[in-house]
Amino acid sequence: MAAKRKVENLMALAVLATVVQRPMHRYEIASLIRTRGKDQDMDVKWGSLYTVVQNLAKHGFLEVVGTSRQGARPERTVYRITEAGRQEMLDWTRELLSTPEPEHPRFAAGLSVHMVLPPDEVIALLRTRLGALAESIAARRATLAEHLGDVPRLFLVEDEFTLAMLAAEAAWTSAFLDELTSGTFPDLATWNAYHATGELPPELAELAERGLDTD
Repeated sequence: MAAKRKVENLMALAVLATVVQRPMHRYEIASLIRTRGKDQDMDVKWGSLYTVVQNLAKHGFLEVVGTSRQGARPERTVYRITEAGRQEMLDWTRELLSTPEPEHPRFAAGLSVHMVLPPDEVIALLRTRLGALAESIAARRATLAEHLGDVPRLFLVEDEFTLAMLAAEAAWTSAFLDELTSGTFPDLATWNAYHATGELPPELAELAERGLDTD
């Protein structure tokens, strides 16, 4: 089970993994996170950066080491990672790599209630999604191929993982579409009947009421 962390926002991990290189102010941190594409690997809300840095300092993971000024700009507070912050970064990374945690993709949320739409509309929507997935997969493959010659694979594994997940989603979506369009999806008749009559068969209505827990 994942440990409860004093600063749980994943952006905190991105901050620690950036500041571990050298002391820097918040604008430098944000710039490097963007440059490295970390905002594509985790849910980064830029408006929360100030609060995240403040909380990391509050809990002893970062400490202020001075200020810096560029030209006429206001002074900026410079932070460095503490030993506690380094340990938090290492422990958190170990946890993320070793411990599966339930995740809730938006697609799964849509699939959980897809029956509210008629089959023909779901087919059209999934075709649209499959087209978007194909474009995204092609773009990511091209980007990876471009970077592999110049960037060590050490820095590309998260992109490989994302590409693999997109490909798996596309394969599943395509298979589901095949079942719907060929008529082999086992519950298609019931689904169509529900939209024709507005009523679920009694056995499905009972299942919907009690859920899938049969204990």
